[in-house]
Amino acid sequence: MIDLPLLSILTFLPLIGLPFIIVGKIINAENYQNISKYIALFVSLITFLISLLILYNFNINTSDFQYNERIPIMNGLMTYRMGIDGISILFILLSTFLTPICIIASWNIISDRVDYYMCSFLVLETLMIGTFCALDIVLFYLFFESVLIPMFVIIGVWGGERRVYSAFKFFLYTLLGSVLMLVAIIYIVLASGTTELPIIYDVFNINHGIIQNLLWLAFFASFAVKMPMWPFHTWLPDAHVEAPTAGSVILAAILLKMGGYGFLRFSLPLLPDSSFYFSDFIFILSVIAIIYTSIVAYVQEDIKKLIAYSSVAHMGFVTMGIFTFNINGIQGGIFQMFSHGLISGALFLSVGVIYNRMHTRKIADYGGVVSVMPKFALFLMVFTLANIGLPGTSGFVGEFLTIMAIFSFNKIFAFFAASGVILSAVYGLWLYRKVIFEKITNDAVKSLKDLTLGEKVTLIPLLILIILFGIYPAPILDLISVSSIGLVESINLSGGN
Repeated sequence: MIDLPLLSILTFLPLIGLPFIIVGKIINAENYQNISKYIALFVSLITFLISLLILYNFNINTSDFQYNERIPIMNGLMTYRMGIDGISILFILLSTFLTPICIIASWNIISDRVDYYMCSFLVLETLMIGTFCALDIVLFYLFFESVLIPMFVIIGVWGGERRVYSAFKFFLYTLLGSVLMLVAIIYIVLASGTTELPIIYDVFNINHGIIQNLLWLAFFASFAVKMPMWPFHTWLPDAHVEAPTAGSVILAAILLKMGGYGFLRFSLPLLPDSSFYFSDFIFILSVIAIIYTSIVAYVQEDIKKLIAYSSVAHMGFVTMGIFTFNINGIQGGIFQMFSHGLISGALFLSVGVIYNRMHTRKIADYGGVVSVMPKFALFLMVFTLANIGLPGTSGFVGEFLTIMAIFSFNKIFAFFAASGVILSAVYGLWLYRKVIFEKITNDAVKSLKDLTLGEKVTLIPLLILIILFGIYPAPILDLISVSSIGLVESINLSGGN
């Protein structure tokens, strides 16, 4: 099985669903929308199963790239090269796991142009997987940037009232930063004589100075916007508010993680001296993000906006962990990204549950939901506590590792970072009390129905994983351990801290 081009199969399998959806529309015009749902779900489930097969044959005891595929293209100007390590496979699994959940969550919600919607999600899945599999720097850029297109369509077509404005804002912000990254990529390719990332790691060597700093800033411009870091985050709340529920899930759970993945794959190993040089700058921005956006989250009137600002705060822990340059920090940052993908996805799905019934996201329109939706209240309680970082949930593990690493790096920064845990409890519990336990002041709340079978199908797997990896994080830590150690050693050998 390992001899098969499994990464290519995994990456492009979702696209196979597109012609079947088109054919289904032609041969059964009356019922083609339901057909498109089943095709998209079936293809996404097969893709998830293949990702599990890849995990089953994955060797966690080496930091080398595995499942390598290499084909020269464009007369040798670039190479179609794919491969994964312990870091990238984690985000591949997150992508393939959440895509069928998003399709199920959209089952009875999206009623307009369902076939186009499902096609957009299948294209998006291919591009997400490709981003984490690509080992050619140009190929990575193509996947990384192309993700913008289907997400732009999903927000702009199936979003809320201000969907066009939010879609363009999202597109322009992320594209502008990536233009600078493209310039840096061209420089690195010309200096290395190759586009293959593993070779670039070996041959690209530039002394610390103005050139390396400029290259680092060029990558930073793209990854900081994608995460997003403060103050490059202003596109995120608008995008989340206007995006359909499934769009918000993928945006928070996967697309935001591409920025952190970019720091791990490019900034640290290729530009270690500049990464260390700018580490205090990263820490300052991260601390501001943790504290400022937590305060902003507390004063929000829209549930989705509150969760969006919460995401910015949690990504502050990720960047601080990554730029501690030690194993606990990097593992903590990676674990936090994975955990936040599960938790934020669960929170946005939960918001979608009550929004689909009430058609409002305003916190003031709710209250007393526990009296009519006790099962939903239980799910939301676990997800809220996980977002706070309660021990026994996956949210605790990543934050604990990163704060411990930050403490060994700089005690003052660690103090401010730890305050973010308190602030997240403030706005998280405040939101839960307002929505779940306040007195019923809106008569529409009295008629709410509890979770349907389809909603339970989307929420239960997330609940299980959030608790499982909170109690027993070893499978994730073992998966990323050797690759994380290899990254730290490469930074030290290259002259970084």
